[in-house]
Amino acid sequence: MNVPAPDAGQCVIGVAIALPEPEAARVRAVREAAGDPQALVVPPHITLLPPTAVEIASMGAITAHLERVAARTAPFPLRLQGVGTFRPVSPVVFLELSRGAQQCHDLQGAVRDQDGPLGLPLSFPFHPHVTLAHEIDDAALDSAAGAAADLDIRFTASRLHLYRFTGQGGWRIVAAPAFAAAAQALSLAH
Repeated sequence: MNVPAPDAGQCVIGVAIALPEPEAARVRAVREAAGDPQALVVPPHITLLPPTAVEIASMGAITAHLERVAARTAPFPLRLQGVGTFRPVSPVVFLELSRGAQQCHDLQGAVRDQDGPLGLPLSFPFHPHVTLAHEIDDAALDSAAGAAADLDIRFTASRLHLYRFTGQGGWRIVAAPAFAAAAQALSLAH
């Protein structure tokens, strides 16, 4: 995983849709069995904004931006099924999105709106997926692909997750704004 080195006054963030439990544990188990050292430090997720260095002073504006994006987004169903790879360009195998890919594409476009605080160019074209193994040898990548061939994970995306890199290799959630209908359901329940 390419995590940029932040300058003084910066931190590294990422924006994603986190997989809920127990589905996240299923993906983590495949990643761990393949020997991927990131299995226990990178939560299973669909990346909307890859690791990005931002000014710490901009975190309030970034959080507010993500809250606005979430408020305009309705929950949507996701289905992760089928294994893909970015090899030979990048040593990665992943779960494909067989449902919800277009919504993820639209959502990452809103997150990365050129008029917002995260309007930054991407290094690679956006391809929504959930990483199963990354930067390990080909045999281990093949093992992860085989172990995940029968996975069929379904859940409803109902919030954005803003992660901040801890510096010790891990990530922690610093904000998780609910999508519009999910936020309304929560307020009605209380």
